[in-house]
Amino acid sequence: MPTYQAPLRDFRFVMDEMLDYPSHYARLPSGDDASPDVVSAILEEGARFSRDVLLPLNQSGDREGCLLEGGEVKAPRGFKEAYQEYVEGGWPSLAAEPEHGGQGLPHSLSMVLSEMICATNLAWGMYPGLSHGAADALRHHGTDEQKATYLTKLVEGVWTGTMCLTEPHCGTDLGLIKTRAVPVDGNAYTITGTKIFISAGEHNLAENIVHLVLAKLPDAPEGSKGISLFVVPKFMPNAEGDPGERNGVTCGSLEHKMGIHGNATCVMNFDDATGYLVGPPNKGLACMFTMMNAARLGVGIQGLGLIEASFQNSLSYARDRLQMRGLSGKQAPEKPADPIIVHPDVRRMLLTQKAFAEGGRMLVLYTAQMLDVVEHGQPGEEKERAETLLGLLTPIVKAFLTEVGFECTNEGVQVYGGHGFIQEWGMEQLVRDARITRLYEGTTGIQALDLLGRKVLMSQGETLKVFTKEIHQFCKAEADNPSLKEFVEPLAKLNAEWGELTMGVGMKAMQDREEVGAASVDYLMYSGYVTLAYLFARAAKQASDSLEGDDKAFYAAKLNTARFYYQRLLPRTKAHAQMIQSGAGSLMALSSDDFGLGFEI
Repeated sequence: MPTYQAPLRDFRFVMDEMLDYPSHYARLPSGDDASPDVVSAILEEGARFSRDVLLPLNQSGDREGCLLEGGEVKAPRGFKEAYQEYVEGGWPSLAAEPEHGGQGLPHSLSMVLSEMICATNLAWGMYPGLSHGAADALRHHGTDEQKATYLTKLVEGVWTGTMCLTEPHCGTDLGLIKTRAVPVDGNAYTITGTKIFISAGEHNLAENIVHLVLAKLPDAPEGSKGISLFVVPKFMPNAEGDPGERNGVTCGSLEHKMGIHGNATCVMNFDDATGYLVGPPNKGLACMFTMMNAARLGVGIQGLGLIEASFQNSLSYARDRLQMRGLSGKQAPEKPADPIIVHPDVRRMLLTQKAFAEGGRMLVLYTAQMLDVVEHGQPGEEKERAETLLGLLTPIVKAFLTEVGFECTNEGVQVYGGHGFIQEWGMEQLVRDARITRLYEGTTGIQALDLLGRKVLMSQGETLKVFTKEIHQFCKAEADNPSLKEFVEPLAKLNAEWGELTMGVGMKAMQDREEVGAASVDYLMYSGYVTLAYLFARAAKQASDSLEGDDKAFYAAKLNTARFYYQRLLPRTKAHAQMIQSGAGSLMALSSDDFGLGFEI
């Protein structure tokens, strides 16, 4: 059975030493409650809950899956009890506003908990996962009545939330949706249509499910400008605010999936279901983006959690598994063979996972600081800067961490050799679960278009400059630091190249918009590698400054991991840069008919 220990030492390094979270929290209006003792308690208890409650259910939940009977879905055994413990522990309300029953702690703390949950039981974590986004959408865009009816229940966790966008004929292109909303008495609407791929759309963990549904009004404009958002509960709240009559919302079927078997991915049918408009008419997509952006960060954290799980288990296996002798001679002469961790290629696979886990954690926690400031900071220059960086980094967190997450879980299987292919070890489940993260909440291609097209080029590069200026200032400040030369010099060159590549794509796009789509995924991956390089350089500075302290081995390992990243992973930017510069010509040269194989398909 797989094992997991929350990387608390690394959490504390990034939060307390590298990013100075104590000072960060002290500047937030709600930060007083996030004292070092409180943060430590959250980390420790979150680690215990994830390890002792969620991890034992991960493989059994994968094997058992969900069961649909008579329109009702039963989650795997143990999931409901684990959810009840989660609610009783106050975890759903951690970062919610006190006025709605929350604890008012910074969002970054809930993101730390999310990594632990994703590392131990991704499928279970998806049941409460979208509730936070649903609550945020209602908090920002709902009426006072809607907040009073739904928000506290979602914050407490006694109700869960979903996000209902996709339909059988359309995925990303939501302007094509057919779900209709017809006004009836008062402020109510009847919602009719079918949504697919709805995570936790039906289950037995909570007493009610609050669906946020995109639909079109009868007089709606065509396309995405005609989408409205509605709140549609599974059970209509009664006068006391408790679940009352069943609404016209049913689960038509469960999707048969490659992974995340323990989560109910549903086809949801809305048959004259009663719903209520959230936000202005025909502005539903803008309202839903509040939830979608939270979900995208959450999926990036899923990628990170799976990297950590894969790394820990493949490291443990590599220390125990005996195969052959080291190339330079016997490393364990008292044993019949050496543990495979002595072999360079096994070390390459392990260090790849370690580097992406530690780098991804730095990226998430750096981004989490921006989210804290956006949600809790005072209006002004710092908040505007945080909003800009959060917008820039969100597609990188989502897409880059899920792309390398899939790579790392595959490397984890490879460390195990043939045993990695066998279910009992648990490694192949990580691969299957990781594969979906590159798809839902916007594919890598969609995130890349968002980053390059919307965030960077539409701002004439000004959004990117906010971040590259920060990197430049770091490189300039550390230019004469001999212990950081191996990091600062290549980082400075890449930072300058990042701007040059951006300008090059922008110039080509003025003549041919296809250039944006042709460059976008390579641009996003390039951006991810450079972003992690900046964070590893900061980590290397902190580790170098702390080498003479009590935890010398930890800091020495951090420096070595940074060196591995710079020497073995960062050179991938050269290939991405070349592909960005190659342009759209070879991609767009063939007509759709020319893709044929010489026979009809």
